[in-house]
This record gives sequence, structure tokens and C-alpha cells, in this order.
Amino acid sequence: MLSISPARFEKLVARALDRLPEMFHAHMENVSVVIAEEPDRELLESMDMDPDDPEDTLFGLYEGVPLTERGFDEVLLPDSITIFRRPLLEWADTEEEVVEEVRITVLHEIGHFFGMDEDKLDELGYG
Repeated sequence: MLSISPARFEKLVARALDRLPEMFHAHMENVSVVIAEEPDRELLESMDMDPDDPEDTLFGLYEGVPLTERGFDEVLLPDSITIFRRPLLEWADTEEEVVEEVRITVLHEIGHFFGMDEDKLDELGYG
């Protein structure tokens, strides 16, 4: 596993967020982006992923109601995006790969917030 400090990893996530086009920032005021070390077993199982299979890896998770599914008068809890540090570091061979995959993972989860499904994200190169 690569050795990238939690502080450095946080900066990589922040950089990916900072590089979003301004038009996206305006819609993300009520979205928190957090970093967790890794998803827990229960989360993986709830997503029909095998926690013991190294091929079943979760880099990020969007939780909330996508913009495309919201009503105008709904009061909703804040949305959240979690980026999982350990799976990304275990997957990558180089720091450059981590930087690129963090960028893709952040964009992927933000895509879910904007209502994109897996097929659309794959089509855009964020799958």
C-alpha cells in the first residue's frame, strides 16, 4: 500500500473539489465531503459487495437525494460524499495514480449528486 499521509490525501481531495467548474460549486453548498479510512463491512454488504473480495472495492459514496429527484419545497438533510482513503492507496501503484483516481472518484460521486447513473458516469469516463 502506498504511503500518503491523511493530510496529503485531504489536500488531493480538496484540489479535486477546487478544480470543479464554478457552476457546480453554486449547487454544492449543502453537500459535505468527508474522508474516511475505509468503508465498514456492513456498508459493503448493504451494497451487495463482498468485504473479503479485494476486487469488490469502494472508493467513494454519495448519500442523499440527487438534484434531479428533489421537489422545490422539500426540506432535506445535507447530502454527503465520502472518499475512502485506504482502498485508493491499496489500489494504486504510484502517487500519480492516486491523484488521478481521487479526481475521478470525486467527480463520480458529484455526478451522482447531479443525478447521473453509472452508465452516464462510465460514458463520461468517471466510472
